[in-house]
Amino acid sequence: MSPSVPGTAAAGLRRATREELRGLPVDVAPLLLGGELRTRVLDADGAESEVRVRVTEVEAYHGQGTGPFADPGSHARMGRTARNATMWGEPGHLYVYLSHGIHSCVNVVCGPEGQAGGVLLRAGEVVGGTDAAARRRGVAGPLTSRALRDLVRGPGRLGQAVGLRHPLHDGIDAITGDVWHGARAELWLSTGSVEVATGPRVGVAGVAGTDAFPWRFWIAGDPTVSPFRWGRGAQEAALLSER
Repeated sequence: MSPSVPGTAAAGLRRATREELRGLPVDVAPLLLGGELRTRVLDADGAESEVRVRVTEVEAYHGQGTGPFADPGSHARMGRTARNATMWGEPGHLYVYLSHGIHSCVNVVCGPEGQAGGVLLRAGEVVGGTDAAARRRGVAGPLTSRALRDLVRGPGRLGQAVGLRHPLHDGIDAITGDVWHGARAELWLSTGSVEVATGPRVGVAGVAGTDAFPWRFWIAGDPTVSPFRWGRGAQEAALLSER
């Protein structure tokens, strides 16, 4: 596998450090907005491609015992399991899990080692490697403005476009950028500022998907941000809380 793209710091970007990710996920999550996830992946056909995604939407998830109160929407809410083990590890690794048995979704592990937490990369804008991202997504033909907007609009689409797959790439280190099962990943943070909006998480069941957990963060007005939808029982939980 060839080395990472000469990493001359792009204007307004710098490599993330582990120390910056040691805070609670709810505090770290907004810091990822405007930054980039960069991957170089050796695909099944033997072709190696780089894709760069500017992060526009994220969601924070805490683990058992993390933060001042429990997060009922987290994979790690009941403790450590084989599935969520990466969430309990060193910050800066990527927790890649399978959603609905189909979609590989990418999370940045946050917090001290041994304290579970992660930030789901929910949506973004492809700023490099558009052809590779479209090929992985199965998007054929000329890319319209709508197709470009939707290319990584949603966590399953993002995971597919950057080429990271569960379980092969679960645990890849986005701080060192070391090769992990034919892939490299790098997390870059923005040195500028963006207007951050916040609200309930998308499609999360029960109270965890209501305003009681305004742990979704996005760049205000960005067209690539996911439309909001209620999770199972979340709207009913929100109505009950208002009574």
